[in-house]
Parts: sequence; structure tokens; C-alpha cells
Amino acid sequence: MLQDIRDYDATKLAIENGEEELIPSSVVYALLDGQNPVKVWREYRGLTQGRLAAQAGIRTPYLSQIESGKRTGTAEVLTKIAKALQVTIDDLVSE
Repeated sequence: MLQDIRDYDATKLAIENGEEELIPSSVVYALLDGQNPVKVWREYRGLTQGRLAAQAGIRTPYLSQIESGKRTGTAEVLTKIAKALQVTIDDLVSE
């Protein structure tokens, strides 16, 4: 029980210091429902396709194709998108 309290305190401190992020249930449910993770995270971050594409150094149509599932995106591109969205590449790639 003491370890649980320590874990709770450590997590609470990490959130307060900006080292951890609380994700709203709407984002979690969208991901669990199979929606495209790039689109879900982009919308959660309040970015347009054009803005995210610019931050990732790709063209908007390419991003649109990734979000629609027409293209998968290379590892390099997904890494850039993940960085722009402040998530890990694992958050964007489903098994």
C-alpha cells in the first residue's frame, strides 16, 4: 500500500511538472474505436492539416492520405509527425 501512495505522489508530481499529460477520455475512445491516430491527435492538439504538415515538413495532401488510410507514411515521416504532435511514434502506429 505504501508503494501505491508513492506511485500516486510521483505521478501527481510528474503531471504538475509537465512531464506527464492527462488525455481526455474522448481521445482514448476515438483511438479505441479505430479512428486514425494521426487525425485524432491532430484534432486534439487543435491543428489543421496544413499546420501539422508544415510542422512535419511534408505536404498537406500527403498528410491527408495518411489520415484517410490511403498511405501509411514512412517511418521518417511518422517520426516527424509524432514530434510535431508531441507524442511517440508508438502512439501513431497500431499493430
